[in-house]
Amino acid sequence: MTTHELLLANHPFLRGLPPIHLDALANAAMRRNFTADELIFREGDPANRFYLIQRGHVQVDWRDANGELVPVERLGPGETLGWSWLFPPYHTHFEARAVEPVEAIFFYGTHLREFAERDAEFGQALMARAANVMLQRLQAAHREVLALRRELAATGAASTTRWNEFRPVN
Repeated sequence: MTTHELLLANHPFLRGLPPIHLDALANAAMRRNFTADELIFREGDPANRFYLIQRGHVQVDWRDANGELVPVERLGPGETLGWSWLFPPYHTHFEARAVEPVEAIFFYGTHLREFAERDAEFGQALMARAANVMLQRLQAAHREVLALRRELAATGAASTTRWNEFRPVN
């Protein structure tokens, strides 16, 4: 097994993929390092890269209506970054910045989409993994909204907002 294949096989997102798929991914994988505070992508940029974070942490934010950055999440080793390449119109919806030096492996999204179209088994495995990550992140965002709701309710502010409409998901 090549170094890329070993790194890919041990990354939680790709763990369990058949060797033929790991081999194809290893041929397309590229290393990318980011310095502390380096911008990885900006909201609205063309989305064509998918990252497997090996070391370091990345802060993901979005801009509110006033242009202020709102923290969304912090990602670290073993996590993935950059899903917008999966969905037209293929533009990023968030901003990502290295919090500290980051080592990552990346793939071009167009290559992954083409590979998924040619190999249905790979496409299904990729989408199942992507859906799982997105579900985990949606659930984390939901927990944050509920925490904010509790915080607002404690101050009395929730009675004047629509936060009361949020309810726990079982």
